[in-house]
Amino acid sequence: MLENFWKDKYPAGIPTEINPDQYANILDVLKHSCQRFADKPAFSNLGKTITYGELYTLSGQFAAYLQKNSGLQPGDRIAIQMPNVLQYPVAVFGAMRAGFVVVNTNPLYTPREMEHQFNDSGAKLLVCLANMAHLAEQVVPKTGVKQVIITEVGDMLPPLKRLLVNTVVKHVKKMVPSYNIPGAIKFNDALAKGKNQTFQEATPGAQDIAVLQYTGGTTGVAKGAMLTHHNLVANMLQAKAMMGSTIKDGEETIICPLPLYHIYAFTFHCMAMMISGNHNILITNPRDIPAFVKELSKVPFSGFVGLNTLFVALCNDEAFRNLDFSHFKVTLSGGMALQQATAERWKKITGCAVCEGYGMTETSPLATVNPIDNIQLGTIGIPVPSTLCKIIDDDGHEVALGERGELCVKGPQVMKGYWQRQEATDEMLDAEGWLKTGDIAIIQEDGYLRIVDRKKDMILVSGFNVYPNELEDVMAAIPGVAQCAAVGVPDEKSGEAIKVFLVKAPGAELTEDQVKAQMRDSLTAYKVPKYVEFRDALPTTNVGKILRRELRDEELKKAANQ
Repeated sequence: MLENFWKDKYPAGIPTEINPDQYANILDVLKHSCQRFADKPAFSNLGKTITYGELYTLSGQFAAYLQKNSGLQPGDRIAIQMPNVLQYPVAVFGAMRAGFVVVNTNPLYTPREMEHQFNDSGAKLLVCLANMAHLAEQVVPKTGVKQVIITEVGDMLPPLKRLLVNTVVKHVKKMVPSYNIPGAIKFNDALAKGKNQTFQEATPGAQDIAVLQYTGGTTGVAKGAMLTHHNLVANMLQAKAMMGSTIKDGEETIICPLPLYHIYAFTFHCMAMMISGNHNILITNPRDIPAFVKELSKVPFSGFVGLNTLFVALCNDEAFRNLDFSHFKVTLSGGMALQQATAERWKKITGCAVCEGYGMTETSPLATVNPIDNIQLGTIGIPVPSTLCKIIDDDGHEVALGERGELCVKGPQVMKGYWQRQEATDEMLDAEGWLKTGDIAIIQEDGYLRIVDRKKDMILVSGFNVYPNELEDVMAAIPGVAQCAAVGVPDEKSGEAIKVFLVKAPGAELTEDQVKAQMRDSLTAYKVPKYVEFRDALPTTNVGKILRRELRDEELKKAANQ
């Protein structure tokens, strides 16, 4: 056991332990921060800023509406399906303050994916953007969702700008398909109603669930990781500790282009930046690079949270390269492997080194990170405070320092388990609290860790987990498909891209475009394969199980020879 190994591996100024018990729950942190930083900006989007004091007032209004008008009971689940807009933190903290569990939902989900998540979580209320309300209209009747609250992109803006933005989005860009959801209420109407009502502030226990964050784990159908108040308070304190004295309380402006519904951005911006009273600039559509860079030009930002794909896209943009980086001091990378060439180019352009970390939904998510003043490129840093890591072999035995094996993590940020899936929980989390990550890693002599490979077949596309089982289920339903398999292949832009292999049934006529089109109907865009290859047969075991690893190894060899 390497328990004592980590004690002297932390740079000066970074504690080896944190105390999550100093706060009763997330709401305790929220109240403390919103009082301490009441006049400081909390979140900005589309030119509008709300302070921490305003965040507390607005989330209280939303909490009052939910408690008095939704008919929900404490502990019930609320699905929140929004991109990065000001309504998101208001809804999340309002739901928590009313005593409910947040179910973060990807706005890009297809009806099939929404239906699974809403039913699996038992969500009883949905807060969604009008842009995807037409999908909610299809899905809600098939679920236990009793009420839908709908918001438009510009709802938190001043009246004239709100009207302009919402009109452009709906009628000019035609981004809001028509919908009809009986009984649906507008987000702003809910706030207005809640403004005149009182509510009983929830007092959840440390081990109560705060968020159900959906993930496939390492394999299979999407599961809800039960993240408790204790888990998330611990991780916000761990993130804050690892930033040392570089990040000043109440003084930083941090760019938030990654979606808040993803655990990486959720914990960093809604949790770690909240406890330190810093300002988050929410980017609603980071894929629109010119508009994104225009937003960056308006504010003297000091921090940036992103991933490899985004760093590449920005570095390729001339306007970005000409920005003023004089206030810039922290760049954090996670969600997918950081390529060394990308990190070096980013530093050359911005003057700011990229600090890479590692985590999973199941670890809230931060497990290891490079200390800001001691970055070692090519590694995922050291364990965050109060966290242990070990490497095990296939038999579960701990291996010697420097040897490769499966990375396991133990700490206060490790999830309670998977929602209503004890068997899946037991496969990943042992009785001592060690979480098997499914990633192959090495612990170096200096305490820094390196990820070597992925144990399972999960594909990581631009920081999003994609699970071959799900893709193959969809492909197998396509008429004319006899056999199919999905693997990840190296991709310069997204880290990995999806390649699928299909064997046609006798006499079937099926094209690459047809396969992609039918998969697009059932899957979020990032899950649609980039490459489709038809074969006469796929490699299988003697019992007929398709050997994905063999297919993946073939593709890796091809990439290496190019």
